[in-house]
Amino acid sequence: MKSFFITTAIDYANGSPHLGHAYEKVLTDVIARFRRQMGDRVHFLTGTDEHGQKVQQSARKQGVEPQQFVDNISEEFRGLCKRLNISNDDFIRTTDERHKKVVRRILQQLFDKGEIYKADYKGFYSTRQEQFLQEKDRQPDGAWPEIYGEVVEITESNYFFKLGKYQQWLIDYLKANEDFVFPRYRQKQVLEFLKDPINDLCISRPKERLSWGIPLPFDENYVTYVWFDALINYYSAVEGTDWWPASFHVIGKDILVPAHAVYWPIMLKAADIPLPKALLAHGWWSVSGSKMSKSTGNVIKPLDFADQFGVDALRYFLIREMNVGQDSDFSPDQFLVRYTSELANNLGNLVNRTLNMTNRFAGGLVPEPAELDKPEQDLRALWDKTRDEVLQLCEGFQFHLGLERTFTFITATNAYIELRAPWKLGKSTEAKDQALLRTSLATMAEALRCAVGLLTAVMPETSQKIYGVLGYQPGSVWSDELVWGNKLVGKKVAETAILFPRPEKPATEKK
Repeated sequence: MKSFFITTAIDYANGSPHLGHAYEKVLTDVIARFRRQMGDRVHFLTGTDEHGQKVQQSARKQGVEPQQFVDNISEEFRGLCKRLNISNDDFIRTTDERHKKVVRRILQQLFDKGEIYKADYKGFYSTRQEQFLQEKDRQPDGAWPEIYGEVVEITESNYFFKLGKYQQWLIDYLKANEDFVFPRYRQKQVLEFLKDPINDLCISRPKERLSWGIPLPFDENYVTYVWFDALINYYSAVEGTDWWPASFHVIGKDILVPAHAVYWPIMLKAADIPLPKALLAHGWWSVSGSKMSKSTGNVIKPLDFADQFGVDALRYFLIREMNVGQDSDFSPDQFLVRYTSELANNLGNLVNRTLNMTNRFAGGLVPEPAELDKPEQDLRALWDKTRDEVLQLCEGFQFHLGLERTFTFITATNAYIELRAPWKLGKSTEAKDQALLRTSLATMAEALRCAVGLLTAVMPETSQKIYGVLGYQPGSVWSDELVWGNKLVGKKVAETAILFPRPEKPATEKK
């Protein structure tokens, strides 16, 4: 059995979850579920990044201790995972003792090896972004961009990690491992970044300026900064197990360079820890063509859509709409189009036609088909082609195309029903028409059962509901469920199923 360890980025515990968080969780969940279906032994990690100056400042504004503040935010992210039916095996917090222990040990190890040194630094510092700035970060008129907030000039001693020492090693590694970053064009962006010399990395903050962090093991007057805290979580969560190295880290494109594709592999190399096998960098969501912004109210609250339309409808839209690695747009109007035309009028219609006609013409029991004629043979051949294509697409993370192919097959099944017109055959007393009726009812049901097998990773609850109304319990071997057969013959189906009810009112863009 192949081991497959996958992670999301850990979410910064300084604000509530938004659409981007929801997408990354759902995407990673779909990958994890697909790998489990393919027979892999899967471990799926997510969690929260809970230290830093922003958290300390936010906690003070609320008049609470930082630990209480992050406890509340972390619980929101746990709630998001639960509500979106995310199948993570672990949830790590950077305030966990298991994590802090590993961070301090790695820091001490690198300090003892001479990879970390202390030096004075004089320069400009952005409290909002928690980073030191350079002259190149200024605007042409000399002003600092608004994203940095208040910028002050400071002089202080800090600890630095010898990042630059490993620049050529990383360049060589990336050239030798062209699939380290998916999609590949993102890896080219990393190499472009590495064309200029990289400076050593400041990895500490003095406690008088930042107390909310993990103390350095070799100098308790300092805490470790984000890089040697947050980035260690992927390893600290599974240290001492056989899960490392990770198969994929799923992250947003905004934290690929330099954090995950430069700092992280070099940190691991210096600490003699094997590198993860690959990074998957997904794109950003806009909302109705505009950048998401709290100030303009142009923000999508994913759980509002889950509450109104159902969790699986939201999961379906997120995976169907975005090509992994590229940007996409979340339009409430487009959501309603896909919900109505694809889920309700196509899949939902197929389910209810199957149930209705099986009850009307076969006493609610799926009949045994007679000899298959050309329309049945064509539909079965289309299924075999669809299944093989979808599996290949999902192996390459092209889940949006996999869903497109699956729904093309569902559309073809509805067209088959129109062609066979069981409601007409049911009125005939001719033996050949009754045989064809039984065949068409069995074919409809079997086509639906097969199609559901390709939807389970994206729409797990809906798939189980459909299996349930078909009177069917799938087996433990997923590949067997994708083989056309007679698994439903004799099964008692439900009378009806309401999977995608008409919404009472349209979802709104602004909350």
